[in-house]
Amino acid sequence: MRSTLLILLATACTGRVVQPLPTPVVQPEPPPVAPHEPRLELEERAAEVAARVAGKGFHIVSEDPFVVAGDGAPAAVERCATGTVRWAVRILRQDFFAKSPDRVLEIWLFRDAASYRKHARELFNDVPSTPFGYYSPTHGALIMNIATGTGTLVHEIVHPFVAADFPGCPAWMNEGLGSLFEQCGEADGHIVGHTNWRLDGLQEAIRNGSTVKLSALVATTTAEFYGDRSRLHYAMARYLLYWLQQEGKLRAFYRAFRDGCAEDPTGAHALRAALGVTDLDAFQPGWERWVATLRRE
Repeated sequence: MRSTLLILLATACTGRVVQPLPTPVVQPEPPPVAPHEPRLELEERAAEVAARVAGKGFHIVSEDPFVVAGDGAPAAVERCATGTVRWAVRILRQDFFAKSPDRVLEIWLFRDAASYRKHARELFNDVPSTPFGYYSPTHGALIMNIATGTGTLVHEIVHPFVAADFPGCPAWMNEGLGSLFEQCGEADGHIVGHTNWRLDGLQEAIRNGSTVKLSALVATTTAEFYGDRSRLHYAMARYLLYWLQQEGKLRAFYRAFRDGCAEDPTGAHALRAALGVTDLDAFQPGWERWVATLRRE
């Protein structure tokens, strides 16, 4: 892999001290415990996936903690599995996630829009609400139109890791982090998000004064975040985290928010501390001026 990896939406294919006991105590030997065999679990799930699509031209690859299935050329499926999935899992684990999903998940890479819609319906009884792809916790599957590129794949890989590592994560942080890495690369051994298409809408909202207050953004419920202004919410969350990334504060902020979520469920306290401010809305005008200077990469 080159030292810098760009994943574009337009390119188709992470010592205890024990006090001695005063007298010896002999405990009965516990019954043997079957060792955890993650590779066996992967191969069993891969066999199940292969059986569901037998004879339909799918290529199956096991890439912990995912089974990757694609109906494109086998070499292309292999490239996505090793070049995108393996890389994203390794670097996301390294930089953010102390815990990984506790079950094997599926990644479905459909070769084009027609295959994506057809198989989402046939395999999952779903009608996709996005042309790119989505994560279905119900089915334990990431369902992708890979013709739109691998950016959405990295975005969606973030979500099951957040679910495992940060169960109380609110939508603004979950989607902000996922969308940050839908166009990303590697620098100095770390994952970095790059400016992308969401910047256009955010800069327009800044110009016409239609952004929402940052204090309101982080206080959104799940329903509110995904409501009528969801495109703006995604963009603001993404570029708020992008600011933290550019200041070298994102990874520490994620950990502080995750570890203090019980007392700080919206992340407002952790965010103010990371930004070095006492008032998110007072910080916002300067942040918006900075966002207005950004350019698409």
